[in-house]
Amino acid sequence: MTTHATPSASLSNLGLRDEIKAYWSKRAETFDTQPGHEIFSEEERRAWHALLEKHLGRGEGRAALDLACGTAVVSHLLDDLGFKVTGMDWSEPMLDRARAKAKNRGRTIRFYLGDAENTMEPDESYDVITNRHLVWTLVDPSAAFREWHRLLKSGGKLLVVDGDFVNPGPVARIARKLSELLKRLGLGPKSVENGPMAGDMAATHASILSRVHFCDGARAEAVMALLNEAGFSKVTLDRDMRAIHRTQRRNFSFLKGLERATQHRYAICAEK
Repeated sequence: MTTHATPSASLSNLGLRDEIKAYWSKRAETFDTQPGHEIFSEEERRAWHALLEKHLGRGEGRAALDLACGTAVVSHLLDDLGFKVTGMDWSEPMLDRARAKAKNRGRTIRFYLGDAENTMEPDESYDVITNRHLVWTLVDPSAAFREWHRLLKSGGKLLVVDGDFVNPGPVARIARKLSELLKRLGLGPKSVENGPMAGDMAATHASILSRVHFCDGARAEAVMALLNEAGFSKVTLDRDMRAIHRTQRRNFSFLKGLERATQHRYAICAEK
């Protein structure tokens, strides 16, 4: 049975996209202060390099598109590996910080304002496409995956780094409850890890999460199925994020680090 979007549904999607854009624009102010977003040690940088090189190889001048690049953390990792990098985001405040970071580091990375679900880029223009923590926010992941497939050259690879941030496992649930108890007792950590997600921002995040496609959690198997439907082949799952999480844990409280290490996080590599 074929269904058609109603005008109200289209308006609802438009409103949600605008909310997502505004949310990340506001998060840009503190994005690079947060463990798990910016990189805080050379050991963590090496762990990210290893993950990227494992699935994508060395750059050797190949063209890479970093979708929803934010402040360009992954863009710089790709540049380190020798890719010719384009970073795309639809938040101008994020891109302002990305451009400033590239200028400070003397990097020639191209940045532009655009929508990851409708990039307006030419067919078969990239060897590699990456994104980190983008898929869970997609309004229409099937359309987005078809768009990314269109952009890749034959033999090109897509690397998705994401997770299910809705359904914590048993260990994560216990850690979260203990953390909430400590906060109520005034014993919670005084760190940047919770600040940007407090109050209205936390409510906005929860509201957005409840309305995106993966509102029940972006499980790896569901993402892989949609990638196959979009025409990708050799879709492989890598759950081994331990080296990255181990280095990030030093910048989290013990309970937050435990929660992160036991979440359903993954890297998915798919080939055209």
